[in-house]
Amino acid sequence: MFLILAAFFIFPGNASAEKEIICASTTSTENSGLFGYILPLFEKKTGIKVKIVARGTGAAIEMGKRGDADVAFVHAKEQELKAVEEGFFVNRHDVMYNDFVVIGPPDDPAQIRGIKSVAVGFGKIAGSGNAFVSRGDNSGTHTKELSIWKKAQIDPKGQKWYLEVGQGMEKTQRIANEKRAYTLTDRGTWLATREKDRLDMTILLEGDPMLFNQYGVMAVNPHTHTHVRHREAMEFITWLISPEGQQAIGSFRDKLGNQLFIPNAK
Repeated sequence: MFLILAAFFIFPGNASAEKEIICASTTSTENSGLFGYILPLFEKKTGIKVKIVARGTGAAIEMGKRGDADVAFVHAKEQELKAVEEGFFVNRHDVMYNDFVVIGPPDDPAQIRGIKSVAVGFGKIAGSGNAFVSRGDNSGTHTKELSIWKKAQIDPKGQKWYLEVGQGMEKTQRIANEKRAYTLTDRGTWLATREKDRLDMTILLEGDPMLFNQYGVMAVNPHTHTHVRHREAMEFITWLISPEGQQAIGSFRDKLGNQLFIPNAK
């Protein structure tokens, strides 16, 4: 009896609580349904529950920097590598990729359909004065969008046709649909939500190498935040990049059988 009580005071909380980690991730991975598919497989294998907090990539990285998460699974590689270099995260790995696409009204009033350069396409949207909806939330998608405007040598900030909504990917798509506007989205979210949300939109521009969309995972530095569950976070990372985790990601499909993410761990 004494030993049981001693263990209780030395290790407050219960065993199941110790087996849960917080993963700060993106709205695209959540909206696409990926986590709902792969996490039960990981949890069954390890007994570790993963609580997902879906934010834009910028906000997810900030959560990790503050020690409010144990691991980050995001998609803005330059920001990720910078955060690792600054000592906030460790053990970053590429996990999977898909691509960004530009969607808009099927009648394509800015006439970008078939254009190969996304920067040229953005220039035509700006020149036409048709509405463009931006996530405006420092997410990975927003970061990519800003890099495209920069390449197009256009500053959209403050323009009448440029609407920053500060929302996740699925809500941004809905707003663009309502306004008959263009927007940049990741292919996974588009494929997973277009039917459910009854979006009267279509892919108008794709295939530019600039639209490549790499996802990465990294653990919060346990030396910076000693309270994080580093061992469990590393079990999650190790599983994601293992043949088993990669196979799970590669087998995830939408209702029409489309593969939403391509595993490429290293």
